[in-house]
Amino acid sequence: MRTPRFYTNQALHKDQLVLLEQTPSHHLIRVLRSKPGSTVLLFNGDGREYQAVYEGNEGKLARVHIASTQEPRRESRLRIHIGQGISRGERMDLVMQKSVELGVQAITPLWTTRSQVQLDGKRLAKRLSHWEGIVVSACEQSGRSQLPSLAPACSLPEWLSPRIENETRLVLDPDAEKVLTDLRPVRQARVLIGPEGGLEASEIEKAVEAGFSRVKLGPRILRTETATLAILAAMQTLWGDLS
Repeated sequence: MRTPRFYTNQALHKDQLVLLEQTPSHHLIRVLRSKPGSTVLLFNGDGREYQAVYEGNEGKLARVHIASTQEPRRESRLRIHIGQGISRGERMDLVMQKSVELGVQAITPLWTTRSQVQLDGKRLAKRLSHWEGIVVSACEQSGRSQLPSLAPACSLPEWLSPRIENETRLVLDPDAEKVLTDLRPVRQARVLIGPEGGLEASEIEKAVEAGFSRVKLGPRILRTETATLAILAAMQTLWGDLS
């Protein structure tokens, strides 16, 4: 049976006693019905993994003792930052989850012309918190010990403006002539993907002016969530750790 693995937002070290937060405690105690003496794995985003022993409960919180630490090598050598046009509910959730599993380093939700979701104030903060939970859960499941960065939603011009040395900048466009195999090997990339309905021609043009190259993923038009997962998988296969 696979050892349960949980994220905790605490500094961790060997021989430490830790009270887990409410969510992992509930899962360990109520869902898995773990017994004292069972092993759990913890991570906090520092790149390490902490093997711990479940000792018992303090109220509704699980108490564990950290027995050892290790530094697993599960981060891709390919550093990808995706700018994802904000889409409706489940589509955006799927993009968040699977992007993490495919090794993305950073995600920025983008407001674009065709974004059909209207969020502001408390609703936007609630949605961002929801996405953060999906990122954490995907790291727990996939074995990653570093949390990808999830930036607050921003406008497309804001996201296009930063220039990073040696960064390959790509925008998905079904009418492009180039495909990924036409490119030189990539080590760091910023990838722009539109929402449902894609990007406006003017938005693609602004991306090109900002140094982005237009690329396509084959002869078919893909849904936004399919396109994101396809380009991440293809890039990781060509230049990352899926080969």
